Amino acid sequence: MKLPVIKHLTQFIEENDQDYIIETIEVLEAMTEIPSLKDEELDVIGELISNMYGALEVQKLVAQGTDKKEALNTFMKRVLGSIDK
Repeated sequence: MKLPVIKHLTQFIEENDQDYIIETIEVLEAMTEIPSLKDEELDVIGELISNMYGALEVQKLVAQGTDKKEALNTFMKRVLGSIDK
């Protein structure tokens, strides 16, 4: 996950609607079932999906009243904490 990408996607959600991100995730998830995709391609799709889910989580925190910067930091701490386990 890349914080600048999540930040950009969060801004996109604020300016547009989270439905665009949700529908894009659905398309990308469907594409992972293409048998001819190479591992590198699947990795890129997986990274995109992860960043989009991250942006949705940050947006959820913002909608609950958390400051955007704090929401990003909280999310990244949660991610890094789960990696350390």
